[in-house]
Amino acid sequence: MAFTSPLLDKPAPGWKYDLATPDLPPTTQPYPSILSNPPNYANDVYLELARAKLRVHGIGIWLSVFLFFCSIVAIFILFAYISTTGSAPSILISIAFTINFITSLWGGIYCWRMDVESPRDQPIRFNRLRRKVYVYRFFHDGRRPFSRSAWGVRVETYNWDDLRAEACSVYGAMGTGGFIETVTLAVVSPGTNKVIDRFHFAHGIQQGEMYWALAQLFMQQGPQALPTFSRPPRDWNNEKVTFNLARRLAPKVKWPEDLDLESRTAP
Repeated sequence: MAFTSPLLDKPAPGWKYDLATPDLPPTTQPYPSILSNPPNYANDVYLELARAKLRVHGIGIWLSVFLFFCSIVAIFILFAYISTTGSAPSILISIAFTINFITSLWGGIYCWRMDVESPRDQPIRFNRLRRKVYVYRFFHDGRRPFSRSAWGVRVETYNWDDLRAEACSVYGAMGTGGFIETVTLAVVSPGTNKVIDRFHFAHGIQQGEMYWALAQLFMQQGPQALPTFSRPPRDWNNEKVTFNLARRLAPKVKWPEDLDLESRTAP
């Protein structure tokens, strides 16, 4: 069953309903023909699913070029005005040009880093024997687009029993307006419903429910409970991305050696 009143404190932004907890049977049957990607890998020990917060690489890099152009134009117009009139513009005009320059430069750097530095995949591993979940996460901070420490990849480890899945729907700035539906995973303090962390799991509620069902089937019954996928797993690190500059520049997935070994092996 899906929980129709929030289980967690606090529920995710745009919360619609909670999915079945790790100890309950899945609420839906995963259909390979509907899922966008088959599991990256599955054996008796662990299941790895693809997970990316960005739907498409390549848009942000062109948006950043446009924003950089806007920042340069603001400076050019300001200097052209001064050279033409021989005097400085009014305070209000100067403030407007300064704000335009700063926000355009700020936004351009943010969009560039989000598109170029975000890994090609941010997989999540479910280790059935350790009952642990390993999440390859890309962290970023829009308030500090120039920071090196606030941006980068870290692998987070959680207990399987402490995960909770939530279906969410928020209004997003799209071409014609509309709702963005996702499934997020929350991490709760053991034995409580208090959320201590939360991260993106899948785009689309239907997709997210099915991927969550895959994880539940694997952790509860093993790899034999998973459906058969006709398509081979996608090789995220070695795919051909000739015409997508952002995908070419995006870093490959590289797990830390100790956590890579731990996440793939039994205790």
